[in-house]
Amino acid sequence: TGVVVVNNAGDVVIRSANQSLIKNKFLLATHKNWCIRKLFKIPSGQKYWLCPGCASSKYHAESLAVQGAKKSDVNISGCDLYLWGHFWCCKPCWDKMISAGIKNVYLTSQE
Repeated sequence: TGVVVVNNAGDVVIRSANQSLIKNKFLLATHKNWCIRKLFKIPSGQKYWLCPGCASSKYHAESLAVQGAKKSDVNISGCDLYLWGHFWCCKPCWDKMISAGIKNVYLTSQE
């Protein structure tokens, strides 16, 4: 999953992608192909706690974009966020985007 945050002028001000809690290279490669949530066809944005590779929202692209903006001292209030790779955002990510002042979230096509 990846995101870009775009300001009113159409400039990309922050970009980010999902990371994983898994640091072991073998397990990380396995997670990419065998995510528990994917195996059980759990809809995007739901039950992240089932999979260790997806579990923590602090490693989701949306959350990392907000963190990156704060760290880089980039004001993203009023900006739009474009999300690719999911059909929805989890509640912790929504809460972070709202508190950062993200104006709109656009879900882009995976086709």
